[in-house]
Amino acid sequence: MVASKEEAVAFKNQGNDAFKKQDWIEAIDYYSKAIDAYSEDPSFYTNRAQAYIKTEMYGLAIADADSAIALDPENVKAYYRRASANTAILHHSDALRDWKLVVKKAPKDSAARMRMVECDKVVKRDAFLKAIEIEDAPSAAEGLDLEHMALEQNYDGVKLEEQITPEFVEDMIDRFKNGKKLARKYVFQIILAVKKIVYDEPTMVEVEVEQGKTITVCGDTHGQFFDLLNIFKLNGFPSETNGYLFNGDFVDRGSWSTEVCLLLYAYKWLYPTSFFLNRGNHETDDMNRMYGFEGECRAKYNERVFKVFSESFSALPLATLIGKKHFVLHGGLFSDDAVSLDDVRKLNRHKQRQPGQSGLMMEMLWTDPQPNPGRGPSKRGVGMQFGPDVTKRFCEANGLETVIRSHEVRMEGYEVEHDGRCVTVFSAPHYCDNTGNKGAFINIGPELKLKFNQFEAVPHPDIKPMAYASNGLSGLI
Repeated sequence: MVASKEEAVAFKNQGNDAFKKQDWIEAIDYYSKAIDAYSEDPSFYTNRAQAYIKTEMYGLAIADADSAIALDPENVKAYYRRASANTAILHHSDALRDWKLVVKKAPKDSAARMRMVECDKVVKRDAFLKAIEIEDAPSAAEGLDLEHMALEQNYDGVKLEEQITPEFVEDMIDRFKNGKKLARKYVFQIILAVKKIVYDEPTMVEVEVEQGKTITVCGDTHGQFFDLLNIFKLNGFPSETNGYLFNGDFVDRGSWSTEVCLLLYAYKWLYPTSFFLNRGNHETDDMNRMYGFEGECRAKYNERVFKVFSESFSALPLATLIGKKHFVLHGGLFSDDAVSLDDVRKLNRHKQRQPGQSGLMMEMLWTDPQPNPGRGPSKRGVGMQFGPDVTKRFCEANGLETVIRSHEVRMEGYEVEHDGRCVTVFSAPHYCDNTGNKGAFINIGPELKLKFNQFEAVPHPDIKPMAYASNGLSGLI
């Protein structure tokens, strides 16, 4: 069947209607149909690129922008989309080139000019930080005299002594619910206590689920504090018998990232052998600078709090093995079939504070599954994708039933893929207040079966997502 341009335009219009309803997946489907019907209209590509940006498929957005530019080298929207996507994946130099082109072609676009200026600042800042980087720099906690640090005069909460207590955690939750902050002394005390605990844990924590106990695996929470409290309300608050594993991306995007992270850390300190934390790709400095956590720490506490948090993130384990059957990590599997659980066990995560652009650590934090066999380029523009055959070989070689990962929004809160061997769980419902997805968590008991639980978003105070994000990203996502 030969489709006409008129039919393609009709598909585009249906895509536009879906986009207005914030149904990004349906919009992508219609734009793809338009392109299949007629591939010579650059607007089909720029529209789909914008929908890809909304779903964090930044690599696909860049590819569509490239296609639009190939058709029309003067297409301002295409440069805008490519700049936006490169900004989102922290390719600031590439983004800056396109922002300059956008401003040159559309000099009255004040938003583009603002983003160009902000992007230029980031490029210069990154160059400066690299220039002054010291391999064995002193810890941000060096010189902190917590013993003599005074509490703020307006702090009216429970006192924290040498060991955290359930009463302190309950009071902390109430403070955060009411918009109050924790005493800065206690913030440092919690972070440093947990940094020591997790630093001493192996790169892959191995846990068994004993009779009478459960462990609940949660995906990304992304600063959605009130949804985190709802998880505990639905599933029970952490205890020695009601264990939890939070699988990375505690911070950024949502505007209560300090509250989320401090509460998770408080429970880790309170229940170190039944409450576990894996590192995610957002527990890194470059992501925190762009997506809000650094700005939030500065606004609510100070820059030193962010730096101490940053050091604690670098100490977090990268994976957890539950009952020798369920391998849990934030991103996904590897570019080489030869990688085994023993390689993960031996990985010295303490060598580098920031994951590089390649290697096991980067892949554990960034990769995604794909439906097709083999491996492919990342739809998000960082890392790669792995197919069902890759998952099957890894599970069979290591005696696993499933790989449990997070890292991506799932509209139902979770998704079982790769013939049941790959499970994605995402625990930030109505992500960024515009996605409409459910959240989910997974209960695992002594029999090591997976029980999926879905939940909806709950109301929160009127503070928008990304409230503390870099101006260079504000409004793009």
